[in-house]
Amino acid sequence: MFDANLSMLFTELPLLERPAAARAAGFDAVEIWWPFADAVPETREIEAFESAVQDAGVRLVGLNFYAGDMPAGDRGLASWPGRETEFRTNVEITVAIAARLGCRTLNALHGNFETTAQTVSNYRFAADVAAEAGAQIVIEPLSGAPLYPIKTAQQVLDLIDEIDRGNVKLLADLYHLATNGDDLDTLADHVDLIGHVQIADAPGRGEPGTGELDLFGHLAKLRANGYTGFVGAEYKPVTHSFAWRDNA
Repeated sequence: MFDANLSMLFTELPLLERPAAARAAGFDAVEIWWPFADAVPETREIEAFESAVQDAGVRLVGLNFYAGDMPAGDRGLASWPGRETEFRTNVEITVAIAARLGCRTLNALHGNFETTAQTVSNYRFAADVAAEAGAQIVIEPLSGAPLYPIKTAQQVLDLIDEIDRGNVKLLADLYHLATNGDDLDTLADHVDLIGHVQIADAPGRGEPGTGELDLFGHLAKLRANGYTGFVGAEYKPVTHSFAWRDNA
């Protein structure tokens, strides 16, 4: 089951038109990074986004918390000293949006700071709020972000142990992990701790078939070992074709 990442795909369109474009392209489900400029958006902005998803007839299966100024290099607030209140306020807002749209996977990027006791406390808070809505928190290793300290699957697994909440999982983005030199073959050993999977080919971060990764082989191994969740198409379009789905 593939879903379209609306922060990477259909970006030639205004944000509120992308859910319908994904549906027209054959996707029944979508995911998105934080779709607003601020951690606390206006009610009308939230309502417009929710209506766009609902009117398009797609299911929202992944939503990021506010991550700061992404173009400037920010990658999350969970570990950012002094922004704990902002993070927790955004958690409440994000979980409420997810609950209304039936989204059960929330991506809490770690941030460009080392893990501290406050980081762990923030993640526990997010996990507990999400649990009330039947949702899970996922933590993602990233490539191409020099200040971001979480780069491997094992680092996330270690952090999950420290957070000690049953609804905190790994977001296994095969592109980021491969780019960082992680061993994708070992992911199947931890399927019980994988909450979501994303794909893009490497090098280049284009759609499957534009790089050198055996994406479908890795996905097949994950499925064979029990992964039943969605796979997010989070790539930079090269051919602007979705024919790769025919080979999945």
